[in-house]
Amino acid sequence: MNVQDIYAEVDKRYSAAAGGVEAWYADSVTRAFGYTKEELSGILQDANLGLSCGNPLAIATLREGETVIDLGSGAGFGAFLAARKVGSSGRVIGVDMNEDMLKKAEALKALWGQKNVEFVQSQITRIALEDGIADCIISNCVINLVPEEEKQLVFNEMFRLLKPGGRFAISDILAKGPLPDAIKRSMALYVGCIAGASELWMYQKYLKEAGFNG
Repeated sequence: MNVQDIYAEVDKRYSAAAGGVEAWYADSVTRAFGYTKEELSGILQDANLGLSCGNPLAIATLREGETVIDLGSGAGFGAFLAARKVGSSGRVIGVDMNEDMLKKAEALKALWGQKNVEFVQSQITRIALEDGIADCIISNCVINLVPEEEKQLVFNEMFRLLKPGGRFAISDILAKGPLPDAIKRSMALYVGCIAGASELWMYQKYLKEAGFNG
């Protein structure tokens, strides 16, 4: 599988996902990861496509007035929830490469009048945003979808975009050990967030080479 084939298949998979899922399924997935009934009300219910693999907002400790970037924001689920936490004086920027997801997110933003959120169409490896603008970066089950050859670029972008002393909160699929070749070669498992999973030591390497420490 080459890089462009992976991006094309991921884009196709998430265009299909933008069409929506049964509400009971999306709700059960997100509730299993600790999102509360109150968090899932209103705009969050509409933006919830059941694509989470965790709850980065549970550890992000977002505060009023902060600027947050959501990598792989999809229909806006994490971005809209972050917007509630940073308030009207804060700013949330959702970044996603998929046009259908962005259309859904923008429609929900307009419907609910969510003024402190904006969306940018971009791969998360090369983001047209200025350096050092984010207090916090969040991401939920997205980095595993980036081709292995380009994963380091994601962490480089995170380091570039964060303010000095900034932080990140990531939920992702990691592998306990090397994946069998049969799994790594499966495009179905790649777009299903399995075949592209990194091992923990690889994440640590990406972070260190990007400039993070501690």
